Amino acid sequence: MDLIFNSGAKKQSGGATGADTDLIKDGSTATFMADVMEMSRKVPVIVDFWATWCGPCKQLGPALEKVVREAKGAVRMVKIDVDKNQDLAAQLRIQTVPTVYAFKDGRPVDAFTGAQSESQLRQFIQKLTAGANAGPSLDDYVVEARQILADGDAQAAAGIFQQVLEQDPDNAGALAGLLRCLIALGDTEQAEAMLARVPPEMVKHADIVAVRTALELARHAGGVGEAADLRRRLAVNADDHQARFDLALAYYAANEPEAAVDELLELFRRDRTWNEDAARKQMVKIFEVLGFAHPLAKSGRSRLSTMLFS
Repeated sequence: MDLIFNSGAKKQSGGATGADTDLIKDGSTATFMADVMEMSRKVPVIVDFWATWCGPCKQLGPALEKVVREAKGAVRMVKIDVDKNQDLAAQLRIQTVPTVYAFKDGRPVDAFTGAQSESQLRQFIQKLTAGANAGPSLDDYVVEARQILADGDAQAAAGIFQQVLEQDPDNAGALAGLLRCLIALGDTEQAEAMLARVPPEMVKHADIVAVRTALELARHAGGVGEAADLRRRLAVNADDHQARFDLALAYYAANEPEAAVDELLELFRRDRTWNEDAARKQMVKIFEVLGFAHPLAKSGRSRLSTMLFS
């Protein structure tokens, strides 16, 4: 993309103040050459094209500014009001707002449109700043901790999640991970207390919702009998649906979700309406906790669908 701008224009003062003026500033067609093209040869520059009438812009702008500040100088940000800079918006073919361009070495290297989550924005910046001096991002640590938890070391994973939360208290993925660690360590009481204090803006986050479901499953599983006793009951009467349902919960509590799903599918096969569709509802909860992209969730949903439509 060939860009031509007036490099002799004066710098425009933006809405950012204090130390932020070096990291985040309001730009214009007149200042674009200095603020973006020339600066991007020293450090990557993110350009946020926005408008005062744009609802998603009001969500994206503050979030983008937050993650830019978190990067501590690894990137700069320039905000462009498209209504005040229509020639520039036309030259860059901005057709919708918000649109974000990333410039590096005097040329655009990446872009996206529409509102994004803070996690996605951090990934965008991490990709932009990847290089010899770029270390792992907070999201990288969250992914690492999740794998450590999956490998069975909840204590070590909890330590990593806590460190991430010290840097970013609003990181829903890290908070959900820490809660999962507490559940794995058997401290459901503390997990429930922490969950009760989750800020309202985080309550509906998918990771937090999944942890709430995990806690519900843990509470129910704690009240069922031993798996061996439940299996003996089923050996006497294979249609003891309560025993099979409780056995599924016992398997889930013992970290055997595949066995739990198998028992719930068998219960659904025998009597899909038992206890107000309890088998199907419980499977959906397990799939939600696992994550719907999990192999067991995928295979379980496929088997359940086959039964539903057979």
